[in-house]
Amino acid sequence: MGLSNTGISYVTYAALVYLSVHYILASIIAFAVSVLNSFFWNSKFVFKKTGDEKRNTGKTLLRTFIAYGSTGLILSNVLLFVLVDVAGISKYLAPLFILLVTVPLNFGLNKWWAFKEK
Repeated sequence: MGLSNTGISYVTYAALVYLSVHYILASIIAFAVSVLNSFFWNSKFVFKKTGDEKRNTGKTLLRTFIAYGSTGLILSNVLLFVLVDVAGISKYLAPLFILLVTVPLNFGLNKWWAFKEK
């Protein structure tokens, strides 16, 4: 699931940058698309409910946005700015480096907080 979500996020970002959308705005839009995609698939397969367990979908979606927001929106965009504007790395290559930091953080936040009911 994570790999497909990462791909969707990057393709959305790269397509928007290619269409001349500023790379930070493209990152924000790709973030929103990827969080909704991730929430759907994580709910169904990765962190699925067991037995008669019930999940508050609204609360879990909010937690997912907060979890991803801290790494996927804030941290990613700060790192993106530093890599592109300060270090001079390509707008297309920089997000791939950022994934090395954000993917493990996102998984941990989702596993131990966003999809945890208690």
